[in-house]
Amino acid sequence: MRLSNSYFFTLRENVKDEDTVSSNLLVRAGYIKKSSAGVYMMLPLGFKALSRITAIVRDEMEKADCQELLMPALIPEEVYIKSGRRKKFGSSMFTLKDRFNKPFSLGPTHEELFAQAAQMHIHSYKDMPFSLFQFETKFRDEPRPRFGLIRVREFIMKDAYTFDVDEAGLDVAYHKQFKAYQNAFDRMGIQYVIVQADTGVMGGSLSEEFQALSPIGEDILVMCDHCDFASNIEIAACHTKHDPAVASDKTPVLADTPNAKTIEEVAAFFDKKATDFVKTLIYQVDDRFVAALVRGDRDVNETKLRKYCDGAEIALAQPEDVVRITKAAVGFAGPIGLEIPVIADHEIANMSDFIVGANQDDKHYTNVNTKDFEAAYIDLRLIQEGDPCPKCSKPVRFQRGIEVGNTFKLGTAYAQSMGLHYLDQNNQLQDVVMGSYGLGIGRCLAALAEQYNDQDGLCLPKQIAPYPVCIVVANQKDELQVKTAEELYQALSKEHIDVILDDRNERPGVKFKDMDLIGIPLRITVGRAVADGQVEIKERTQSEHRLIHISDVLNEVQSFLE
Repeated sequence: MRLSNSYFFTLRENVKDEDTVSSNLLVRAGYIKKSSAGVYMMLPLGFKALSRITAIVRDEMEKADCQELLMPALIPEEVYIKSGRRKKFGSSMFTLKDRFNKPFSLGPTHEELFAQAAQMHIHSYKDMPFSLFQFETKFRDEPRPRFGLIRVREFIMKDAYTFDVDEAGLDVAYHKQFKAYQNAFDRMGIQYVIVQADTGVMGGSLSEEFQALSPIGEDILVMCDHCDFASNIEIAACHTKHDPAVASDKTPVLADTPNAKTIEEVAAFFDKKATDFVKTLIYQVDDRFVAALVRGDRDVNETKLRKYCDGAEIALAQPEDVVRITKAAVGFAGPIGLEIPVIADHEIANMSDFIVGANQDDKHYTNVNTKDFEAAYIDLRLIQEGDPCPKCSKPVRFQRGIEVGNTFKLGTAYAQSMGLHYLDQNNQLQDVVMGSYGLGIGRCLAALAEQYNDQDGLCLPKQIAPYPVCIVVANQKDELQVKTAEELYQALSKEHIDVILDDRNERPGVKFKDMDLIGIPLRITVGRAVADGQVEIKERTQSEHRLIHISDVLNEVQSFLE
């Protein structure tokens, strides 16, 4: 690419409406540009980098015997209604109607369509196993798009699906896809960990996430340095020693607590610690209300609560609903006398003579015990850093990550809803067993930009950088420099090496800054030394440069790239 007649620009200043290092640098380097909240243009440099990521992923998919196809992004809404997922997607699905008033959606995911495609092929057990994949744009109406390419409304995903006759076959297919993901992320150079995760709207029996490590990651990862436990905080089990409290014969005492609503305020009022309290939170799960109980210093794990209630959506109840249910102002909810289901964390069973809200304004109960209310006891709380590991009981630590890939064992749920069956060896109709595997191409680029940068710009790995090599002409008025740079450009291009020729009429310092900002791994500068048959060569991540003979340039570049 010759910069003198190419689409190329960089920005010197930070971008005001980008909230991460990666999004700021990708915009400044001319890789991407925001067109609206959560929607980005992929400019030539960004598209080139995405293409390199795509090529790596495609290669690993094909090595795993996966066939590529392309599904439509415009999907009849009835497809998701048939599978039972329309309600689960809720307002996150973009919908529209055609001229005949038929409802459509912009596909947030494609399990249903792949199941339909599989129906064309599968008749008997002899037609499996096989697997299919695509690179397709997905659409999700995120309420709060942020972090550049990490949380967006439109993005390219590689999604793959496997089809097998039984769970044993799924295990084999899952392992192949899982290994392909490991190979792809290793080749990209992403620093990642693999954790157990919530299956969410995808459903199924198992979900594992590939998390790129980053301090700006949206996901909190629970890690144990003493064993192999690793989990997304959403599903991390809490280790509770079952040591029920000694039964207390005390009865609840109603106490006035004027203007004390929060745990901190009530603790100060009674001169107690937060661990002496049980807090009651009213949640709405789909169209139902439940009360969740955790110790005063704990938080409710909403994913655990939603799954226990078999719900699709969960949120704290609106203030007016809390007042209606508790017959008291917000801040005074308690389990005694509630007419909605009460769900308590296991830890509550180990407590005695604790304090709860009284469902009356400015009042709390003291000396409360589990005998004073009915509740279902489950693992409900959100694990905290330093809590015992659920596997080895040693303290866990937290780390943040960006989810770049996710693998699911779907089982037969989609086969049952979509009518995907086969005849077995006994001529009996059976459900096809499916797996689903997603990988975010744009998120990979964002994660790499987060992990590979410095004060001068991007430092992307050479296998991901849009152009691994650049040739900078120090002085466009020097005919020998221009001629030598052109010859080197032609020689490298002939060897199918993607190279930038910076032949702009700019000062050398401007060119160097631009090449550092966009993250070109290897820079060749054609300057005054060309009179002695030499050029300057410098790696992006190294501070030193060195002079080499012009005749050695091709070998040096090939050696660097290999």
